[in-house]
Amino acid sequence: MTRNLTLAIDDALLDKVRVLAAMKRTSVNEMVRGFLTRIVEQEVEHDEATQELLKLIDESEGDMGDWRPTREDAYSGEPRFDRWR
Repeated sequence: MTRNLTLAIDDALLDKVRVLAAMKRTSVNEMVRGFLTRIVEQEVEHDEATQELLKLIDESEGDMGDWRPTREDAYSGEPRFDRWR
């Protein structure tokens, strides 16, 4: 089901969008619908990725114990991991 929506758009912008829509052989309506669809899809993907990372964190068996780098170690400029030496 589709619903009508009223938008307030500056005249100059609307003129440019109409030209762009004509060049792409589509309508302003379809361009707005596509734009909104892409934004929602990006947010869904972001939320899914965040949930997956949180799940991995919860299920991780890794344990760093009480180890914490000192301020001097963190800002020394030295490589922190042997694999990068």
